[in-house]
Amino acid sequence: MIDVALKYGYSSPTSFNRAFQSVHGIAPFEAKNIGSKLNAYPDIKFSVKVIGGNAMTYHIEKKEAIRIVGIRKHLSEDMEENLKYIPLFWDKALSTEEFQTICELSNQEPKGILGISAYKNHKDIFYYIASATNKEIPAGMFEYEIPASTWVVFENDGYLKENVQNVFRRFYTEWLPFLGYEYAGLPDIEVYPIHDEKLIMGHSEVWIAIKEEGK
Repeated sequence: MIDVALKYGYSSPTSFNRAFQSVHGIAPFEAKNIGSKLNAYPDIKFSVKVIGGNAMTYHIEKKEAIRIVGIRKHLSEDMEENLKYIPLFWDKALSTEEFQTICELSNQEPKGILGISAYKNHKDIFYYIASATNKEIPAGMFEYEIPASTWVVFENDGYLKENVQNVFRRFYTEWLPFLGYEYAGLPDIEVYPIHDEKLIMGHSEVWIAIKEEGK
């Protein structure tokens, strides 16, 4: 799967896995099973038919490198498995003193609590619950730096799980093919606002790094 991901321009199996599942509804490793159903999208030849649907509220902005600090969980290359364990990681984190510390660290953009999948190689994949900060690293926590990039920021009236995953699906299938950008292959960022060092439920943002086509 790593070879296929790199061949088609993805920087990691995680990003390829997410894109594949968004389009076809199954993980890549399931596609080889007899009876698996895949979707085909032929080229548009004559016209684009606009079908009514929910609008995607977004804006584009450039950011310097983002330094995050927080706690993390080791992930595997199996996206299905990760989707089971990440919500459990959140549930456990929300009741700890560490989470309060992460809230207090937030002093840089994007403001709030961040959920980030960071991939270096097939043995070094982590999911962070963290804040963007320039403060010192508390004991037992970790830091990670996301390179400077251009970001498309989607506002999402939902919290974790299905709604955030739906934003990623619509990004790949509805937004990306028509706006003249490519996926930049950096870690995707889920942003959950906080107020008075408490998490605000019911709203989130999804930050996805992009670049102009061909660059």
